[in-house]
Amino acid sequence: MTQGSNDSVKTLVRPYGAQAIARAAALVATGQPVAVPTETVYGLAADARNADAVARIYTAKGRPDFNPLIVHVPDLAAAKALGVFGDVESALAVRFWPGPLTLVVPRTADCPVASIATAGLDTIAIRVPGHRAMQALLAESGAPLAAPSANASGRVSPTTAAHVLASLDGRIAMVIDDGACLAGVESTIARVKDGAVEVLRPGPVTAEMLAEASGLSVTGVKGSDIVAPGMLASHYAPGKPVRLGARAFAVDEFGIGFGAVVGDYSLSAVGDLTEAAARLFDALHAGAASVKAQIAVAAIPAEGLGAAINDRLSRAAV
Repeated sequence: MTQGSNDSVKTLVRPYGAQAIARAAALVATGQPVAVPTETVYGLAADARNADAVARIYTAKGRPDFNPLIVHVPDLAAAKALGVFGDVESALAVRFWPGPLTLVVPRTADCPVASIATAGLDTIAIRVPGHRAMQALLAESGAPLAAPSANASGRVSPTTAAHVLASLDGRIAMVIDDGACLAGVESTIARVKDGAVEVLRPGPVTAEMLAEASGLSVTGVKGSDIVAPGMLASHYAPGKPVRLGARAFAVDEFGIGFGAVVGDYSLSAVGDLTEAAARLFDALHAGAASVKAQIAVAAIPAEGLGAAINDRLSRAAV
């Protein structure tokens, strides 16, 4: 691949294993981003300390450069080398890491992460992933890895290797295929501010879980500043009009059902929100690929994980 170019390249797809991890780590060492699964979605990972490598993530995704990236590290000790953790942040990390929680904290004075990865902010979004492939790549590369979702910016997030190829084939060097992601929606993003935990992006770690673990009240985000990934109003777009809260589907609509509302694709026939979250992006990919002109989605309850699902759907519908 020509450094920093958009020239088409052959994208290698390799099943998870020692050889794939070694090949991916070698690419990371040369400044190339590679797609790797996490427990949430597939990420496009590059050395967060290398500004040129991070720029290639933005180039491959066509991502706005004011939208910061999550930096993945192997454990809490590595996280504390990059960000300043107070008592509450440390307690949340101990409770939910490895896992689908991203914490936004101040950068350390000597934080080696390139400013392009944090969009020039004095804070950094950090996560310890729980997936074997991302943990293996972190260990093999020895680098903190900036890794947004492995899809073209604003498009539906990928939960399989095929989803990655749908928008990034020919734009990145490699995809590690380790099957479908378990959680199916991106991590919860939170920060501690003004004596409360502020949820910047809903996800698998719910507000109730954060409140129980922190002992603090949990609030939604205040203001419109982009201080963490995934805060753009329009995001996850499947390229077609999306109607929400559907009780029935028109003939020209690809119906995404839930519970008793049956469509072309069911998020969960039994109304299980965990199953629905895992299938959400696959459903939107299916709708985008269908011959029908529009997509309609059945109503999803707002409690618990439903908040994260509805957040993603509302951004897809903008």
